[in-house]
Amino acid sequence: MSGVFVTLEGPEGAGKSTNLAYIADALRAAGCEPLLTREPGGTPIAEQMRGLLLAHHEEPMDDDAELLLVFAARAQHLNRVIRPALAAGRVVISDRFTDATYAYQGGGRGIDPARIAELEQWTQGALRPDLTLVLDVPVEVGMQRARARSALDRFESEQQAFFEAVRSTYLGRAAQAPERYVVVDASAELEQVQLRLQPFVSQVLERWRG
Repeated sequence: MSGVFVTLEGPEGAGKSTNLAYIADALRAAGCEPLLTREPGGTPIAEQMRGLLLAHHEEPMDDDAELLLVFAARAQHLNRVIRPALAAGRVVISDRFTDATYAYQGGGRGIDPARIAELEQWTQGALRPDLTLVLDVPVEVGMQRARARSALDRFESEQQAFFEAVRSTYLGRAAQAPERYVVVDASAELEQVQLRLQPFVSQVLERWRG
């Protein structure tokens, strides 16, 4: 039995957490209990690594150290949570996955995507999401939302050019593989965004039942 792996991606303030909860509720209403998780994080050890990645430090974090820490957390998450759940036939929905690494460490930090791809292959093998929903918002809108909700973490404190590169990378990856990615305009009112998500909830249910 094989489950269904769904990821939600997007820049800061795109509404991933809110819309993940909406998708999960819609699946539950149809009789499917999804496993909800996030990256970095998803296990106690990986959550500690998340804390290191998001916190402000007196010592600047080297870009390579950041990248390796992201994949270390991912390896723990995959092997302790995601792979077992998929093997049991569950729907797994993750708030961010490896596309975020290409966007933030590749686009934002400028790390060569080929280096990220090597770590992706080493850590994941052939495993890729079945469906990736990219919630897209203009950088100004997303950052306004992020500032309104809480104090900014280490990534949220970056400059606008960083987030423009993040957004551009997400959209570029989605354009290259439309069979897996769906770009959803998340700058609209929440009800409109969720209406746009409904067909993809049905798609996940069909895969799960099939």
